Amino acid sequence: MGIVKKPFGKSPDNREVFLYEIKNANGMSIGVSDFGATLVNILVPDRDGKMLDVALGYDSAEGYYDNSCHFGAVIGRNGNRIGGARFTLNGKEYQLAVNDNKNNLHSGPDWYRTRIWEVKAVDEEKNSVVFALSSPDMDQGFPGNFHTEVTYTLTDEDEVQIHYEGEADQDTIVNMTNHSYFNLAGHEAGSEALLDHKVQILAPEYTPVSDSEAIPTGEIAPVEGTPMDFREPKKIGQDLEADFEQLKFGGGYDHNYALTREKGSMRKAAVAEYEKSGIVMEVYTDLPGMQFYIGNFIDNEKGKNGCVYQKRGGFCMETQYYPDACNQASFQSSVLKAGEKYDTTTVYKFSVKA
Repeated sequence: MGIVKKPFGKSPDNREVFLYEIKNANGMSIGVSDFGATLVNILVPDRDGKMLDVALGYDSAEGYYDNSCHFGAVIGRNGNRIGGARFTLNGKEYQLAVNDNKNNLHSGPDWYRTRIWEVKAVDEEKNSVVFALSSPDMDQGFPGNFHTEVTYTLTDEDEVQIHYEGEADQDTIVNMTNHSYFNLAGHEAGSEALLDHKVQILAPEYTPVSDSEAIPTGEIAPVEGTPMDFREPKKIGQDLEADFEQLKFGGGYDHNYALTREKGSMRKAAVAEYEKSGIVMEVYTDLPGMQFYIGNFIDNEKGKNGCVYQKRGGFCMETQYYPDACNQASFQSSVLKAGEKYDTTTVYKFSVKA
C-alpha cells in the first residue's frame, strides 16, 4: 500500500510534472500523472505472478504532448465526436474546432490531456489521488465555467476506480471518459495477441454510424445476427473481417455499444481476457454507452521502454453518453444544467484466471 510521487518530465511550458504511483496490498499498481490527469501504467500479475503493464503509453510527460492516439487520457469536456463540430443549446448555436474530417473529436485541439491539473488530494488511506481542472466559459467553444475533479482509486480488490465530478455555471455539454488502451498480454504484445483476446460486451444494441466519419445515424440497432454481437464472449478477431458495412466504415471495431438507454446504477459493461497471461479485466459503469475501439489507427507510435506500437496494439473501452448525443434527439442528452452535478464512475477490475 502507498503512494509515491516521482518526477515525470516537464510540460510544454517547462513546468515540472509528476507521476503518482499507487500500490495496493496485492502488489498491483497504477501510475497517474498531473499532466492531463493521465493513467500512465497499470501493473498487474499474470497467472505466473509476473508483473505486466497492460496499458499503452509513454515513459514521460514529453511523450504525451502529441499523443495523437490519446493513450491514457482523460477526455473533456466532451468525449467522442460531435457532428459538424457544432451544437445548439437553449436556441443558440455553438461552433467548435473542426479537427476530425468536418467534425469535432474529443473537444480538441485544445485538449484537457495537455494541461497540468491541480493535485487536490493524495489520500494514502483511500489509496487515491484527486486531480482538479477549471475550464473557463467558451473554453474549446463550450459555454459556462466548468470545474471538474477526477479521482483515481486503487482498491484491494484490484479495481481501478475513476470518479468524475463537475459543475458549471451555465448549461453546457459534458461527456467525460478515459481513453486508455489495454493489452492483457502486456502493453508491448501487439496485434496478434490483441485479436486473440476474448471479449464480452453486455449490450443488446449499438449505434450505427453514417459513414467513415463515424457520426451516428441516430438509430439504436440490435447487435443480434451481426458481427457487432459480443453478448457471448468471442475473440476480437473472430468476425473482424466479416463483409459488414459498419466494420468497413471504421476499419474494424470503433463503435458505441448501447449498454442501456439512460444513465443509471453501476453495472457490468464488459469483460476482456487473454488466455495465455490469464489476466481478466471487467468494466463497470453507470453510463449508458461504451465505445469499443481496437486501435485501428495506431501507426508507428514510439511508446514505453522503446516499444513501437502498431495498428491494433491495444483496445479501448470508453464509457460515455452516446457519441453526438448533443445533436441526436433519440439519445439521452449530454447537457449538464447550470448548478447540477456531473457525477459518474467507471471501474476497471483486474483478476487472474487459473
